[in-house]
Amino acid sequence: MRILDQKKIPYGTYCYLDSGVISGIDVATVLGQDPHRVFKTLVTIGNSGGHYVFLLPVHRELDLKKAAKAVGEKNIAMIKSKDLLPLTGYIHGGCSPIGMKKQFPTVIDVSAADFDTILFSAGKIGYQVETSLEELRKVVKFALDDLTVQPDRETAQNGGAL
Repeated sequence: MRILDQKKIPYGTYCYLDSGVISGIDVATVLGQDPHRVFKTLVTIGNSGGHYVFLLPVHRELDLKKAAKAVGEKNIAMIKSKDLLPLTGYIHGGCSPIGMKKQFPTVIDVSAADFDTILFSAGKIGYQVETSLEELRKVVKFALDDLTVQPDRETAQNGGAL
């Protein structure tokens, strides 16, 4: 939020500190938000050793093949939780695409373009920020691409909940 303030970027804030929720879907529910527009931040490593950041709706899963293709890697894998803090400055559950120790190539699921604003971690567990992709682009260079596993029929019938 400090970075957004410094850059005079308009944003909304949400707090769910006392709710005890952990999963992204639960965060969306507690905040009364559509899980399609609440995004999680995932950090990966490619075969080349490069790191990549992906944002996708909390109710979806990252398709590693699509993600690798989006960043020009043969394969990518999720980084280990213990490596997240030293690499990004964030802990699991509080990782934000804004303010990482180093700016890594970032790709946001194309579904974000369907909304005027999206929500994502503010960099600390219990806090979310909401802003438009246009405003986010002022602080994070990113591409849009199809990144998620297609839901199976049962998942689709249950509103996308996994």
